[in-house]
Amino acid sequence: MGSGRTAQRGSSLLEMIITLAILAILTSAALPLARTAARSRQETELRRALREIRFAIDRYKEFNDQTGGQRIPVELRTPSGYPKNLEVLYEGFVPVGNVDGRKIFFLRRLPIDPMTGKADWQTRSSQDDPDFALSLGDDVFDVRSRSTATALDGTRYDEW
Repeated sequence: MGSGRTAQRGSSLLEMIITLAILAILTSAALPLARTAARSRQETELRRALREIRFAIDRYKEFNDQTGGQRIPVELRTPSGYPKNLEVLYEGFVPVGNVDGRKIFFLRRLPIDPMTGKADWQTRSSQDDPDFALSLGDDVFDVRSRSTATALDGTRYDEW
């Protein structure tokens, strides 16, 4: 029969190599974008966790100031009115004079630091030297991440 046309049933090796090269280039361009997007999500989660803890500290301080500190048990009182530690915020306490024994909570749970993967935060005390990194005091007025990694904006997470 006439063989004026040739039937091509597959792709040549050259076409496959070119296709794989194009895919490799596209993949190598997409991976850094995916890493940056993942880091950005972690940073957003860190900001949310810090905001949540700081808001709870502020609510505790507000409660202390409104009650003159008299409703906070003696073992938890601090001269500054801030919580003695972070555990007070999520373990709660029974206010002095509360006859039904119901606890007051300021956090449901301590958020996990997305940069370290632990619920272990660096606390700041009102008694601390501002230039000193470690807290020495018994009261907590601020928290920071323990991660010393650099954020996308060039700052360190433990400075947030």
